Amino acid sequence: MDKKIIIIGGGASALMLASLLPEQSATLIEANSKVGAKMLASGGGKCNITNQRMDSTFYLGKDGFIKKSLKAFDQKALLAWIERRGVYPVLRKESQYFCPNSAKELLEILIKESKKQTIVLGEKVINVSKRGDYFRVKTDKRILTSEVVVVASGGLSYPLLGATPIGYEIAASFGHTIIKTAPALVGFTVQKEQFFFKELTGVSVEVQIRVADQLCKGPLLFAHKGISGPGVLDASLYWEKGNITIDFLPMFSWDSIRSSNKQLTSILPLPKRVTKAFLIQFGIEDKIASKLSLNELKRLEALSHYSFAPAGTFGYSKAEVTRGGVCTDEVDANTMMSLKSSGLYFIGEVLDVTGRLGGYNFQWAFSSAYSCAQSLKHKK
Repeated sequence: MDKKIIIIGGGASALMLASLLPEQSATLIEANSKVGAKMLASGGGKCNITNQRMDSTFYLGKDGFIKKSLKAFDQKALLAWIERRGVYPVLRKESQYFCPNSAKELLEILIKESKKQTIVLGEKVINVSKRGDYFRVKTDKRILTSEVVVVASGGLSYPLLGATPIGYEIAASFGHTIIKTAPALVGFTVQKEQFFFKELTGVSVEVQIRVADQLCKGPLLFAHKGISGPGVLDASLYWEKGNITIDFLPMFSWDSIRSSNKQLTSILPLPKRVTKAFLIQFGIEDKIASKLSLNELKRLEALSHYSFAPAGTFGYSKAEVTRGGVCTDEVDANTMMSLKSSGLYFIGEVLDVTGRLGGYNFQWAFSSAYSCAQSLKHKK
């Protein structure tokens, strides 16, 4: 009978856990032929590891639950851990840490550190059950038994990279509540009224987006499906349905327009293609700004509070992460162990914890893995 810890998954949280555990204490099972597929694709291939600005307010989920792991293993501890192994993350975009050259650098560290465990590739977990004190992990090739199972299988985003609902299925089979899942950090599709956005494909503008009670800032990229870009991806984390409001001119003073003798396409700090597209939608000619009627000016000012309801999102195939997951009320915040079944743990994206764009989701993967590892070490 195999009494080793069984880790289900081969992504960031699974590899970090395998790295932190004592030698030959775990068997990691990954359905893909290689580990870390999603890591290699993230951050434009450079992997946004973490962020200088790190606290629970950058996450969607239960604040108290998230704080415990972030406090135990914060961004400074993570960066120090990586640097001790010879890779020095670089600061970009004001506060975001990336691998200096490519995501492969971080992945190679995790693979090297994980080699002290047994790593099984190309084996798919079908289900997990429990008899007495032992879990039975059924794969497509055999049945393994263990006193401890850690579910680190991620969410539903990027199915082409092997994402499956197995983590949620395992959790549900042990009586856990699954908070409704949805694609997050993803672009929005648009309604018929906004189809003109598609004519602007490839153009990017700086915006502020109000969604629910959150304000998201960053570039908006017009795309053939609708809108994307960092600002939009951030906003998607908080959107469920209904309107969002976009300020296309966040730093613009409308007072300056009333006395200006410049054409609208010149005075408005937007690409001319964008300005012209909105002028057509608002039924306004490209004229000298000071000649706008009060009614025209009011219509034009909608650029600062352009409100509409997205039709939906680009879906899991384009989503960077999955919102929702295993309810954290049913998981010990200090150890990541299930409160419903002793010896069953959940870490990373499978939990109902989702970070904003900027390295927050990788930090959560590593922090939750650390909390789990500390608990498992103390059980030995």
